[in-house]
Amino acid sequence: MIEKNMPQPPGANQSNGGKITEYEAAWNVTNAIQGMFIVSLPYAVYHGGYWAILAMVGIAYICCYTGEILVDCLYETNEYGERMNKVRYSYNDVAQEVFGKKFGGKIINAAQLIELLMTCILYVVLCGDLLIGAFEYGMIDARSYMMICGVLLLPCAFLKDLKAVSGISFWNGLVHVAINVLILGFCCLKINTWAFSKVTLTVDILSFPIALGIIVFSYTSQIFVCTLEENMVDKDKFKCMMHWSHIAAALSKAIFGYIGFLTWQEDTQEVIVNNIEGWFKVTVNIVLVVKALLSYPLPYYAACDLLEKEMFRGKPETRFPSIWALDGELKIWGLAFRVGIVVVTILFAVFIPHFSILMGFIGNVTGVLLSFVWPCIFHLKLRRHVMGWGTMCWDIFIIFLGCMFGIVGMYYSFKALRKAYDLGAPI
Repeated sequence: MIEKNMPQPPGANQSNGGKITEYEAAWNVTNAIQGMFIVSLPYAVYHGGYWAILAMVGIAYICCYTGEILVDCLYETNEYGERMNKVRYSYNDVAQEVFGKKFGGKIINAAQLIELLMTCILYVVLCGDLLIGAFEYGMIDARSYMMICGVLLLPCAFLKDLKAVSGISFWNGLVHVAINVLILGFCCLKINTWAFSKVTLTVDILSFPIALGIIVFSYTSQIFVCTLEENMVDKDKFKCMMHWSHIAAALSKAIFGYIGFLTWQEDTQEVIVNNIEGWFKVTVNIVLVVKALLSYPLPYYAACDLLEKEMFRGKPETRFPSIWALDGELKIWGLAFRVGIVVVTILFAVFIPHFSILMGFIGNVTGVLLSFVWPCIFHLKLRRHVMGWGTMCWDIFIIFLGCMFGIVGMYYSFKALRKAYDLGAPI
């Protein structure tokens, strides 16, 4: 059985339900937490100094832990805390067990939907930011670039399954690795300009919460871990897979953010590639735009899948009829519905075009709830009779930390968005 409210992850065999190895699972987790948004990590170091770098490592540890305990909540345990039978299969199932069947699933689905749609919006915003950085003296502004890229995304409405999306995600990962190597190589060529003294221990209280939101958002993979664990050939290797994938993510993010900031210091922009100049900048930005466009289908398809299973499976299961015809093709109104979702993400991107601020705001809301607060609440509720005091205190601390990140981060992210609009900054 697979997770009911999310599609199978990239790498899983969709046609015959085939299992994935721990290496394929690690690739999927790594791909989820080291996506396009790594380009904003030097900007996080700019606002948080060494504390931001520490946060990249610390939040990786916490997210790895919460991913593990979330999967642990899928199982029944004996009086000694040893796993027995698997009785739940998704984040949604665990939420229903803790919050109740009436509201538990709806709460989780709402948070997942916001996270997925906001990810789609951020890809469109990033396209505009990258293109205006590559062609800053042209006749087209950033919002127009976003609308042009949005038109290119309309064919996503025709996606029927994850087969094509999974292949795109795989090539996205390879392109991402290549781009990171190129950017870090460019930074290393400027090693004589590095200013280690610019990375401080002081924190800008007005902007550091936004940086934390960016970091939290970049580590959110809890939506997928239950499905990944279910589809693994050897489920006993799940924890080992989580450890190595998060260690790799923490190291690469810390190094990328640190070196990126050392290279440009106070001139570090929201998207680091906009600091590069000349033909190399144009080349990198265009490649990243292509990557952003190819990254859009996965969260878009997952959001559509979630909405369709909640609203469009036909009566009496759902309020509305199915958007699929009997021959497996989309109905006309179903296609219009899917096109409408693409259009909504484009409109949000055009009206809220501040990439890092928006990403920080999202990370401080849904990211914190999905990655910090809810897994620990579920763990305390379902495992309190077998956990030690140390584990209980650690779970409570993570909940407190998540709530603090969320409240402070939302407040300062909202202030930053308001200030950006007051100043009339287009990006």
